[in-house]
Amino acid sequence: MKKRKGVISMKKEEYIGVFDSGVGGVSVLQAIHEMMPGENLYFFGDSLNAPYGEKTLEDVQQLTLNAIENMNKKKHLKAIVIACNTATSAAVTLLREKYTDIPVIGIEPALKPAALSKKNSCILVMATANTLRLDKFHQLAERYDKSATIIPVPCYGLAKRIEQGNLDQPDLIELLTDLIGPYKGKVDSVVLGCTHYPFVKNQIATVLGDIPMFDGAYGTSKHLYNCLKECDCLNDQEEGDILYGSSKEDEIPIYKTFMNTPII
Repeated sequence: MKKRKGVISMKKEEYIGVFDSGVGGVSVLQAIHEMMPGENLYFFGDSLNAPYGEKTLEDVQQLTLNAIENMNKKKHLKAIVIACNTATSAAVTLLREKYTDIPVIGIEPALKPAALSKKNSCILVMATANTLRLDKFHQLAERYDKSATIIPVPCYGLAKRIEQGNLDQPDLIELLTDLIGPYKGKVDSVVLGCTHYPFVKNQIATVLGDIPMFDGAYGTSKHLYNCLKECDCLNDQEEGDILYGSSKEDEIPIYKTFMNTPII
């Protein structure tokens, strides 16, 4: 990442903003906290307007920009993480144009590690319809389509179902079976192209079998770490604060529950 103008004025104790359309971004929040436990984190989920995966491009852009502006007003942010594949695809460029003095980091489907894991592999990409529709995904897929067969599957309704919790109920397995069941035995790995999906890895394995799964949380967290280290803005305290916000306040206890849910 190029050094951004004004980045060196950031204070180590300032908050990192982590944004998602709902509970899914907590999977990225987990990864950031694990890698950088001393950082102060402010997670905001726009659960009132979730899911973003089936909204128009313009709606996703406006919702994302509004949410980040409100987050930055509440806690002056030293970095922004868009922990939503759809919002990243739709709005990360606009955010970088607006917030030129701090790192703005998005997430993308983890196609690279999946493609490198096995030669001539067949990769199932689970994502929202919007993520798969937008140019950012097509450009990413073109980079790796010579080394792997890439099968994109729009998972209609899955993020919304995960938002509801009760992930051990049979209707979730039924939904996954409808969405990805036909690919059992036909793919070598799965890319979880929505930050909600890591919370149902076990259920996906029930449908597809025990095959490798890849998501972007680690790569996003590592990129954030490198950006903060480069500008000497890593917080060296022992344990940082985690602040939660939501456009639907009764969802905050659910975010905290997911934060304490191990992703296997």
